[in-house]
Parts: sequence; structure tokens; C-alpha cells
Amino acid sequence: MPLPININELINGKSVEWERIEFKKGWNPQRTLHSICAFANDFNNWGGGYIIVGIEANNGQPILPPQGLEISQIDSIQKELNNICRRIIPNYFPVVEPVDFQGKKILILWCPGGSNRPYKAPEILNENSQYHYFIRRFSSTVRPTIDEERELIGMSNQIPFDDQVNNFAKVTHFDLTQIKLFLNEVKSDLEFEIPNLTIQEIARKMNIAEGAEEHLLPKNVGILFFAKNPQQFFPQAKIEIVTFVDDVGDNYSEKIFSGSLHNQLRNALNYIKVNIIEEKVEKVKGIAESNRFFNYPFEAVEESLANAVFHRGYNENSPIEVRIYPAKIHIISFPGPLPPLNREKLSSGVFDIRKYRNRRIGEFLKDLHLTEGRATGIPKIKKSLEKNGSPVPIFETDDNRTYFKTTLKIHPKFEYKDLKSVQVSVQVSEQANLLLINNLDEILNNLDTFGEQVSEQVRAQVSIKTKPNKKENLIKILKYTLLEKSRSDILKELSLSDNYRNYHNYIFPLLEINVIAQTMPQKPQSPKQKYIVTDKGKRLLEILE
Repeated sequence: MPLPININELINGKSVEWERIEFKKGWNPQRTLHSICAFANDFNNWGGGYIIVGIEANNGQPILPPQGLEISQIDSIQKELNNICRRIIPNYFPVVEPVDFQGKKILILWCPGGSNRPYKAPEILNENSQYHYFIRRFSSTVRPTIDEERELIGMSNQIPFDDQVNNFAKVTHFDLTQIKLFLNEVKSDLEFEIPNLTIQEIARKMNIAEGAEEHLLPKNVGILFFAKNPQQFFPQAKIEIVTFVDDVGDNYSEKIFSGSLHNQLRNALNYIKVNIIEEKVEKVKGIAESNRFFNYPFEAVEESLANAVFHRGYNENSPIEVRIYPAKIHIISFPGPLPPLNREKLSSGVFDIRKYRNRRIGEFLKDLHLTEGRATGIPKIKKSLEKNGSPVPIFETDDNRTYFKTTLKIHPKFEYKDLKSVQVSVQVSEQANLLLINNLDEILNNLDTFGEQVSEQVRAQVSIKTKPNKKENLIKILKYTLLEKSRSDILKELSLSDNYRNYHNYIFPLLEINVIAQTMPQKPQSPKQKYIVTDKGKRLLEILE
């Protein structure tokens, strides 16, 4: 039966970290048994791993095309697997799938983190062998140190919350359409088997349910991703975005995103991308290419929020909070990081080996390409901010690790002061017969946050500093070009002759500040050239009217 993952991406390390994949050219039952045991123990809550038999590796990377296995070998290996896995204490059996890959047969062993850890396996395959624990350390299967063994034993029956069964839900709470969409997106061949399977069989194949046939229960991760209404079971599994007018916090707007985890994450990110992220373009004298930068690089926001969704505690009664202030963004989740990561290490930038609260949520998010591999989130955030020229991020928790907060500061060239204390400075110049607002970009940036307060101040100062006919001409052109108009049509609307002087005085200045644009910019001298108002021009029109 096909696995719920894209095989090509798995083998190439795009959906699963290399530390969680072990390639084997041929069949070695003893070493394979130790690796199965190690993945089942899932010491770091990484979500277990995969053993791929029939592909040789060089420094952990697959050598392709694969050498493959004979069909007779695969049958023999599967029979032997059934026998040797019974020697794991307590018994543990991976999901085994023969796969055709690049014209060869290979065998994939999916070894999810077990529900009855710690697991032991014999050191050698004979009747009198000693039994030992095995764990994964980076990309190797090893026996734990004395301290690690004590910790592993202490994890007895401590299954991460997302991988636990939910006694209040039923498999019938799953939405089959959501499951189909997920399998289609990750390009799993399991999608094509769905018509022949019951929802119970699908849930088992995806490891989102567990239990006896007569009492099969959904796992929390399955509810969070595939339930018809996840908030029925987890009311606070949502993202709240609050946008503040100023740092005082009295005036704000709120947007709440719920539903399945991946959909609410995508919807929240799209909202931020459309409503919060802004770009600036700076022309550098003597250089052909302009400098482009953002108030916040979207990649940093995306990774910060995805990390919050991955690492938060879903048995907590607090949603993820995204608090957007005029010059910073806070992304807050509860509780804080697990040991050994603490307040001091966060503040000093020391991020060593981490343990994970949710081993399955991260797996699904990575399958959907909504997050990178484990331990890559914070470096990726820092790198994208540095590339954008933004201030370094701040990561915080308290001594009791009750919360985790990421602070992203606005790019310095986007900063502006609180309008409650400083009035907008409207600089107006008159070029020929048209007024121009010199700091229009700054005003429009402020308009996004402060709305009508900015509009009122601009209108008042424009009225004081300019003659009424200048403002009227500008409004008339902006309104008239809401539909495409030729140069002669625009000048005729102003009761002017169609000549170069009037074009230079009334149309050209508006092209320069990008409030109107040519419909054929690649042919500026074309007799068929027309002009239309830009989004920037529409916003200016809203202010002036």
C-alpha cells in the first residue's frame, strides 16, 4: 500500500531531513533492526524515520540511479522483518512498502515514533544475545550514554501530544476531502487508492488513528489537520492577528484564522502578505539596478509563524498571537521551548540540539512545504532579515518557559513617528500648472496605519499651500484616467490644446511620480499611447477628494 508521502522528495531529502533517512545498498538484518529500534524510540521527538533498502549512500546522500533489489529478495526481506521485529521489546513493526523507483525495486521501511517507548533490541541475532536500547544521534544509530539511557527510560509512555489518541473524537470526524487534498498536494500515490479504502483504513495508513478495529481512535494530529471542525476539540487552535494603530494599544483591529492548521497558517500568511508587507525601491545613482527592500521580508514572517504553529502546545488554552505595531511585529506562542533551550541560550544566540514538542505536526508542515527542516527555522529567519537589511530578530522566553516570542523590527527606512505626537509634513511644490506632493510615498505608508487621520491633515495643508484650481486639475486628471485615455482626451478634458507644452505641464509630472502610467510603456512615443491611473494615484485621489 502506498505511503502518505512523495517518494521522490523523500529519497532526495526534500520532505524529510537526512538525519531521519538511512540508505542501505543491501539487506543487513542486524543493523536494520537496531535502526528500527532507534527510530521507534524517537529520542528527540523528530517523528521517527525511514530506512530505504536498495539504494547505496555516499556520506549520507543517495547514489542514483539505485542498484535496487530483486523481487525474490523483497519477499525474503519482508518475511525476515516480521520475525526480527518480534524480538524488539515491546514488539514494534514498521510500515513496509515495496516501491518502483527509477526502474528498480526498492523497499521503504517507515518507522514512526512508537507509542510504547522505550524499546530494546538484541545486540546480535542469536538466542542468547544481550538487549540494549538504541537511539539516533544525528544520522547514526548508536547506543545511548548512561545519561541518555536514563532520560530515555524517563520518557516511558510519554508520547508527544500531537501523536496521542483523542478519546473524545471519532474517525468519522475526519473530512475525507481534506485528506484527499493533502495527498494530492504532497503527490502521494495513496491518493489513488482512496476509492478502494474505508476511512478507517486510510487513517491507519496515514498513522492518524490508532487502536483496535472495534475502537479505532483519531490522533490529535489527524484532528488538527483533517477534522471537519478542529476547533470543536481544540477551541484555541487558531491564529489571532491584531494590528495596532500605535504602541499604546488602545486602537486596534483584529483578524482571527481558524480551521485546519495548514489552511489557517496559509490564510494568515496571505493576509499579512497583502495587508502588511510593503516594498520600497531606491534608485542608486550610477547603477542600473535599483535597491529593493521590504518593511519586513515575507520569508522571515512566514518562518516565524510556521515555527509558532509547529512548536506551540495544543493542550494550551491560548491561541497564537501576531501583534503588529507601527514599527515591529510580535509573534507569540505558548508555552516556551523545551530544554535544553532556555532564556539565556535564546538571548545569546546559542541554538544546540533541540527536543520537539510535536513530532507529527512538523512532519505534515514540511510535506506541504510550509516549513523547512528541524533546527533551520531561526537561522532562516536571521538570514532573510540580514539579506533585507533589517534589524536582527529577538527571541524571548521567561525562566519558566511559559511563552515564546519572536520580534521582527521594521526596516529602518520604513520607520515613521507616531502621528499622535507628530503631524504629517506635507511638502507641496507647483510645477507649471499642477501641484505635486513631494513626500507622497511617506504619506501613503502612514495612510495604511492611520487612515482618515492622515487624509484630514493632508487635505488641510494642501488647501493652505496651493491655489484651488491646482488641486481641481489634479483631481480631474486622476478621475478621468480611471479608464484609459489618450493624451488629447486628457488635455481636452482640461479645456487645453493638445501640444507638448501642455503635456509637459499637466501629464508628464504625474508620470514621474507614478500616479498615472502609460498603457504601452515599451512604446512611449506611440500615437496609440494611452494613460491610466495607478493604484498609487487612486489612493491619492481618495485623500484629496
